[in-house]
Amino acid sequence: MESKPSSSPPNFIDQQVVPGDVVLDLSTMTNQTIKLGSGLRQDGDAISAIKAGVLRFAKPNKYWVESSQKRYVPCAGDTVLGIVVDSRSDNFLVDIKGPTLAFLPVLAFEGGTRRNIPKFEVGTLLYVRVVKANVGMNPELSCMDASGKAAEFGRLKDGYMFESSTGLSRMLLSSPTCPVLEAFGKNLSFEIAVGLNGRVWVNAESPANLILVANAIMKSESLSAVQQKILVERLLKRVQ
Repeated sequence: MESKPSSSPPNFIDQQVVPGDVVLDLSTMTNQTIKLGSGLRQDGDAISAIKAGVLRFAKPNKYWVESSQKRYVPCAGDTVLGIVVDSRSDNFLVDIKGPTLAFLPVLAFEGGTRRNIPKFEVGTLLYVRVVKANVGMNPELSCMDASGKAAEFGRLKDGYMFESSTGLSRMLLSSPTCPVLEAFGKNLSFEIAVGLNGRVWVNAESPANLILVANAIMKSESLSAVQQKILVERLLKRVQ
């Protein structure tokens, strides 16, 4: 959509908003394309909040409402962790913690053809991208990035997946890197995949390290940056 960003961010950025708050007025902004994430909707020139939370802005042009909630509302462009619940001739049905199941076309993979359709058993964990999320319709997923490449998307093998709030997921994906991940990254070798739908997957060389990282992440949501660093330091001493 074409909008007009002002020379300074709106006053609502990083502030609490509630449903009905008009957080952006496109008529007062200069030409630029902006992207609306979850929790926002457009009505003419007014961009309003449709859920309570904190209005966030990420350069160059994305706005969304961040809240700690268990239920996930799909939004095009989101990266999520999905669980395969059924396999059909043309698509896989995937649980992404949304109001309805999402579908992943069998050709939505890099180089996908009818000759190399992937085979996923029920229960397979996937890292996928939401490409369509219209009200009243099942979301559509893809295992490719916007350029058609597999990138990091696909099946997540081994490791451990746990449920979290959407707020924790966004904290883990924030920039700069959140303290708990930064501290572990300097001391341990591990893999992590974070879905905006409140699911986190962790894998490590040893079960002990896997449990260590997963437990610290789950405890970190209610902690300040300083408290996160202290928590990691204490946990690392136990395994050294």
